Amino acid sequence: MLRFRTQLCCFTMLLVPAICINVQSDCLGQDGIDQPKHQVKTLYGKENLVAWCIVPFDAKKRGPAARAEMVQQLGLGKVAYDWRAEHVPTFEQEILEYKKREIEFFAFWSWHDELEPLIKKHGIRPQIWVTLSSPQGETESERVRRASDALLPLVKKTKDLGLQIGLYNHGGWGGQPSNLLTVCKQLRRDTQSDHIGIVYNFHHAHEDMDEFARVLPDMAPFLLCLNINGMVSPEEMVANNQKIIPVGSGKYEKAMMQAILKSPYRGPIGILDHRGEVDARESLQQNLDGLQRIVEQW
Repeated sequence: MLRFRTQLCCFTMLLVPAICINVQSDCLGQDGIDQPKHQVKTLYGKENLVAWCIVPFDAKKRGPAARAEMVQQLGLGKVAYDWRAEHVPTFEQEILEYKKREIEFFAFWSWHDELEPLIKKHGIRPQIWVTLSSPQGETESERVRRASDALLPLVKKTKDLGLQIGLYNHGGWGGQPSNLLTVCKQLRRDTQSDHIGIVYNFHHAHEDMDEFARVLPDMAPFLLCLNINGMVSPEEMVANNQKIIPVGSGKYEKAMMQAILKSPYRGPIGILDHRGEVDARESLQQNLDGLQRIVEQW
């Protein structure tokens, strides 16, 4: 009888992934997953991975050619391009170096007018990732309207250019999954367009981990990319400065990654550097190694 109760308890926990995170238990995936191996490899294989935050955060401060060479050597085929003012003059060189190596210029952070002629000239179609703001308002509907209205000019521009725009969670009100969804749907209604989606980041979601498995099915149809990260509790993150850590070195990313497998989402997965004191190649390799360790358990 005790054995039966233990099995029943484990089965119940599998049905409610959020509980696993709340009690700091990595119960998901202990007995494998029900998806075929090829689905695991398709979702988390190198051909589906996107290198993110590898430009201003690279300790080696690579230029476009060295960066493209690094990405190619790691076996990655997509880059989401983050930048600072000093990188604007080399936008075109970056595009050309990626093209030379058949690397996709997959996404571009925020917006810069210098990108527009390059889109047309080189025939690229990057997603445009932009932070969803956290405006003030007396009611939720007022905050939704203000957040939506602030993005309308860029939503129109991306539509005219044939680009997708991703609302990027970066903490606060605008980082909460329910608000991302509400604003995304509002913008789609306002513009009668489906080119607006969501880019969801583990490293800005420590406070929402316990809800991730529950809200993911609702977000899945709108997701343009999911960026993963090693995940610890919010308290550990603050106490030990562990906001950005490699995949496989945290306690909760495995359960969150399994929730992705159980969801309808089969789009790109991002891995990030985002550690200015670390060589971007080393940081990406740590993520690849940690990801491989998790996948091998499935």
